[in-house]
Amino acid sequence: MKFKIILSLFILMCSFSAIACDICGCGVGSYYIGILPEYNKRFLGLRYQYKTLQTHLGPQGQITPITANETYQSTEVWGGWNIGSKFRVLAFVPYNFNKRSTQDNTGTKQGLGDVAVMGYYNLFNHSGTLGEKLLVQSLWIGAGIKMPTGKYEPTERLAISESPNNFQLGTASTDFTINAAYDVRLNDLGINANLNYKINTENKFQYRYGNKFTANLLAYYKFRIANTVTVAPNAGMLYETAEKDVESKKYSVDVSGGYSLSAVAGVEVAMKGLSFGANYQNVRAQDLAGGRAYAGNRLMLHVSLPF
Repeated sequence: MKFKIILSLFILMCSFSAIACDICGCGVGSYYIGILPEYNKRFLGLRYQYKTLQTHLGPQGQITPITANETYQSTEVWGGWNIGSKFRVLAFVPYNFNKRSTQDNTGTKQGLGDVAVMGYYNLFNHSGTLGEKLLVQSLWIGAGIKMPTGKYEPTERLAISESPNNFQLGTASTDFTINAAYDVRLNDLGINANLNYKINTENKFQYRYGNKFTANLLAYYKFRIANTVTVAPNAGMLYETAEKDVESKKYSVDVSGGYSLSAVAGVEVAMKGLSFGANYQNVRAQDLAGGRAYAGNRLMLHVSLPF
């Protein structure tokens, strides 16, 4: 029965992507979560993300004299709070550093990004045995809201109409997410899956970023050292797809939307009173903004304190 629930939820979430903001993984509105740090009640931490993107490529994806190299860095305060055994809240407060370089000039932006809050409900949490091995699994489902706290500059879209509207600190729109997180572990070998569907609304400048679907699947193994430190290397895949942006309720933006598929490798370390980790995302396949943008590989580092 539980397997059927998981399978049905996965099919439902994947069906959203067929009708599925920003260029996948870069700029505003990226909600990669991955494996959460270990905590019982609450945690508070910092995440650092580094991403690159080439924009204003030629019709066949070739570099032109006006091609721009963009770098997106963010330092993010994030935290989680378990309320009883059934509810969980995650919050994200990013501060973004954007840089864009062309042959002629270099532009930068920095400031507060869009704050997001996600709530989860524990559909089930089960511990049992499979043969002589311990089997633990949990499924969390929920929803969230992203608030328009980051600065959005409408002139950015007008100035470079053939480039994705990505070089922003925020979207100026209130957006919503549907989320699911599943984890299953047999002794120390586990699989972690996260699904996120982001529903974007039109901002006051009559621009709506396309809805976005994100899914990641990671396999991990927990090595326990002297009963005080847990080291969990992990590897898997990250898939993102977004539909095209829309202007003035009816005009589709050609240089938007698309998909990317990345191989992910990382490590999580947990000890008493401290957790930290890192992962590297290697983009293996992509088709972004009708071939007019190309995403580079990405890096994420984090540290958190459970309390």
